[in-house]
Amino acid sequence: MKEIRLHGIGGMGTVKAGEMLVHAAVAAGKFGNSMPFFGFERQGAPVASYVRLGDQKIRAKNQVYHPDCVIIQDPSLLISTPVFEGLKEHSYVILNTKAQNPKELVRDPNVACLACLDATSIALELLGRPIPNTIILGAFVRATGWVDKEGLETVIGRTFGEKNVEAFRRGYEEAKLYHFDQGGIS
Repeated sequence: MKEIRLHGIGGMGTVKAGEMLVHAAVAAGKFGNSMPFFGFERQGAPVASYVRLGDQKIRAKNQVYHPDCVIIQDPSLLISTPVFEGLKEHSYVILNTKAQNPKELVRDPNVACLACLDATSIALELLGRPIPNTIILGAFVRATGWVDKEGLETVIGRTFGEKNVEAFRRGYEEAKLYHFDQGGIS
């Protein structure tokens, strides 16, 4: 079973992103569940969503405390929220950032792969709104391969339409991957 914790700001589609991952996994014959967590339920506040994906039934319905992957939809959360807390060894981090050197932002020794891109700029260009969720999902699929790309495109198209499928594809294509090993970054 793979556990994923998504961090975002209310209004960025964090919860919906988690739900779409589960729908794509289930459509492919796998199992999954998602559970949102809202602090104060308002736009602009930190939001988390917890996702589990696996080949067998998943009974756990609680928060993800030790994720295999963390998705960070807003770089301000690197400072304001403990996004790396509990990361398992050899984890993935998917980060929305326009930083010139994003690997300097991720210093957790458990990170094996960092996928990053400026998803907000792509969202503004393609969708006219700063909602990066489908773009970030493209980067997630490229980095992990845990969900079928075409299956997730279908779910995104059904949920949000063709422009968001294009946004997802841009996220997949434009994500930069950095691999960390004992010798440093490659």
